[in-house]
Amino acid sequence: MNPQSFSFELFPPRTPEGATRLPAIVGKLAAVKPAFFSVTYGAGGSDQDGTYETVVRVVNDTGIEAAPHLTCVGSTRAKIAALLDRYKAAGVKRIVALRGDLPATAVSSEAPGEFGYANELVEFIRATHGRDFQVEVAAYPEMHPQATSADADLAAFKRKAEAGADAAITQYFFNADAYFDFADRCAKANLKLPIVPGIMPITNHAQLTRFSAACGAEIPRWIRLRLELLKDDKAALLDFGTEVITRLCETLLKGGVPGLHFYTLNQSEPTLRLWRNLGLRR
Repeated sequence: MNPQSFSFELFPPRTPEGATRLPAIVGKLAAVKPAFFSVTYGAGGSDQDGTYETVVRVVNDTGIEAAPHLTCVGSTRAKIAALLDRYKAAGVKRIVALRGDLPATAVSSEAPGEFGYANELVEFIRATHGRDFQVEVAAYPEMHPQATSADADLAAFKRKAEAGADAAITQYFFNADAYFDFADRCAKANLKLPIVPGIMPITNHAQLTRFSAACGAEIPRWIRLRLELLKDDKAALLDFGTEVITRLCETLLKGGVPGLHFYTLNQSEPTLRLWRNLGLRR
């Protein structure tokens, strides 16, 4: 059995102040020696420059592997090929391959550009670079918000796995049963790739509500009501959120998950509190 892998997600700084703060945040997170950092798509979703610069800076500052998110919606094979070559030249060994968010003007689920779905991006990476990159893809224990059914969602995930994905990182969730049910369904479909739960620390009521509405993550009623009650008491909300997510992670770890991937939101302390509570070590 492979050892559990623990990793952190960052986003490219969107302001000069954010860029100034990020090295200290990364340094604190790097001190616990995660398996890797992932870096989301460029600031504001506009381009890959911010992603590339953040990846290179993380590697240079910490010596820890960093994996760029590579989105294909609205792009061309030539542009993706150039990005892959750029990352390979920089020594990147891992890619998080995603379709990306459809523009607001898209009709239904029709994606503009030369790639329609993430499995096509995975196929392209394998066709052009073989096994040069470890390829991670997304998984949705509570179903992708644009999927027409749970079976259609599983079929889409299967296509990504069969295209050559090495592992998956899930959308965050607060119900462990959703993850275990999804993992069971994948096992029955003979999908053997590791599926790592994505973990979102609870730090802000309004922000979490907004994120969850956009990505389809369900906030259980009891959590939502407590957050509404505590929204004006930051310390109490943080304590409550840490307790809730610690219990979730404990349940997942006891259930044998292959690791945890923490969405840090470019903050160190909320994730490190969870790390300490769980007694994680590399």
